[in-house]
Amino acid sequence: MEKVLSMSLGEIVLKGKNRGQFMSKLLGQIKKAISDLDHGNVYHSMGKIYIDGYRDEKELIKRCKHIFGIVYICPCIKVKSDLKEIEEAVVSFVGEKLKENPNFKTFKVHCKRAYKSYPMNSMDFNNKLGGAILKNFPLKVDVHNPDFYLYLDFKKEYSYIYTEKIKAYGGLPRGTNGRGLLLLSGGIDSPVAGFLMAKRGIALDVLHFHSYPFTSQRGEEKVIKLAEKISSFSGKMTMYSVNLLNIQKEINKNCPEDQMTLLSRRFMMRIADKLSLDNSYDAIITGENLGQVASQTIDGLKVTDIITRKLVFRPLIGMDKINIIDIAREIGTYETSILPFEDCCTVFLPKHPSLRPEVEEMENSEEALDIDKLVEQAINDMKIIKIGGNHEKE
Repeated sequence: MEKVLSMSLGEIVLKGKNRGQFMSKLLGQIKKAISDLDHGNVYHSMGKIYIDGYRDEKELIKRCKHIFGIVYICPCIKVKSDLKEIEEAVVSFVGEKLKENPNFKTFKVHCKRAYKSYPMNSMDFNNKLGGAILKNFPLKVDVHNPDFYLYLDFKKEYSYIYTEKIKAYGGLPRGTNGRGLLLLSGGIDSPVAGFLMAKRGIALDVLHFHSYPFTSQRGEEKVIKLAEKISSFSGKMTMYSVNLLNIQKEINKNCPEDQMTLLSRRFMMRIADKLSLDNSYDAIITGENLGQVASQTIDGLKVTDIITRKLVFRPLIGMDKINIIDIAREIGTYETSILPFEDCCTVFLPKHPSLRPEVEEMENSEEALDIDKLVEQAINDMKIIKIGGNHEKE
């Protein structure tokens, strides 16, 4: 018998001719994530990935949970596909399980027989192993709500026995769906938006706008912490930190007050568009949510969308705020997001923002501004910060 970590995959196994590319990408990311831990082989077999020869199981699981493409992680024992050896291993495994959980009274066996030529089918295995457990332990079978499951993955050469399925995040391996530039504020929404798009295989870098010294250095530090949280899922990132204050001053001086927020957003999109074109990003990602604030009405989104030539992803557009907060708590960004440090959107905030803006109206107002010069100056003065993926050693 040998301890092995088994990882079940999601959408990757449904891929066609390009499945090998997805699998290769995922294997590479797993190996990088655990490169500083003691472990043996990392290999795949029939839609699952396995790691053997490890020591620190808890840390290994923690890191692998943050790798997109993995659906479940299962600590297993690996035995030869011999019925007698399997029965002995099951009895030993269940005995250890009951030592850890003496209150368990019921169980259910669930077998998957990948080796279809074997004369016993899955139901036969369920009955055989269930009988061995009943013979050796004071337990009962409960097919509806058991205290624990005994799983068996029966394959031609080796079989895998386990009782625990630890849920991971699924999705697609990082970088299999291109590169995206995330507009990252200090709020709750944008980190969640970045997480969701990274889960779909987008490799992320982030763009942050501030208005220092009108906003504090603590506000930027807060955003760096959020970026580091996201990087534990998405890997190493570049963060572009752009001071929007000069642009906001020019808008405040030359344009109608009620357009302040939307005109600022249009400049943000211009800067994001320029950086995306210069650095070959495939899409821009925002945390906007329809109707949540005055600038996120349909009309407001129209006047900002028209600025960029890039595809804009808004994964939160139809989500309820409570659902967004739930995800933020799950991925560990919520407590940082609610720290009371202001961001650039609070500077020169209009008392009565425009709710039904029109593109022509915005363009007329911007005629008073030297748009190209303002954008160029903001990009020339920006800081570039490297954010390290906590689960990677590259």
